[in-house]
Amino acid sequence: MVSRRVFAGYWEYLLEDAIFTAPPYPAWNGAALVGRDGKLLGIGSLIVPDAAPRVPGNMFVPVERLKASLADLLSLGRPGTPPHPWLGINAQEIGGRLVVTRVSAGGPAQQAGVARGSVITAVAGRKVDDLIGFYRELWAQGSAGVEVRLTVRDDGRSATSRSRPSTATSI
Repeated sequence: MVSRRVFAGYWEYLLEDAIFTAPPYPAWNGAALVGRDGKLLGIGSLIVPDAAPRVPGNMFVPVERLKASLADLLSLGRPGTPPHPWLGINAQEIGGRLVVTRVSAGGPAQQAGVARGSVITAVAGRKVDDLIGFYRELWAQGSAGVEVRLTVRDDGRSATSRSRPSTATSI
């Protein structure tokens, strides 16, 4: 294990306590991360370029996160917690800005006029400049279906606010 920290994915994903290992193992998906004591610590999810600073590796979901929702997954087929708002965008931190790199056809963001290349500067009036802050502010707005006010810049023009009800993700 080389680090344990927050992980944010461009596909509207945030894991507060991800486990990172190095070097990367190519058959990571679903791989078991086992501790020295033989206990399961995590389940493999991704190969990442930054398991530690400038060190590629694997990202694992801590088994505690999975245990907490296992009963719901078995009985309901999904987590029992309310779904987060979903905007239908992919975003990445580029040059110190949060840039929309993809917009899902028919999603709430597209319906509100957010386009590829838009720069997100705030959620509900609160400044955001990285994925972690963006997801925390977005999900603090409430469950899926809540109206989310984004402040975005398009093509260098002044910031504008757009809102549209969010939808649930299908996990």
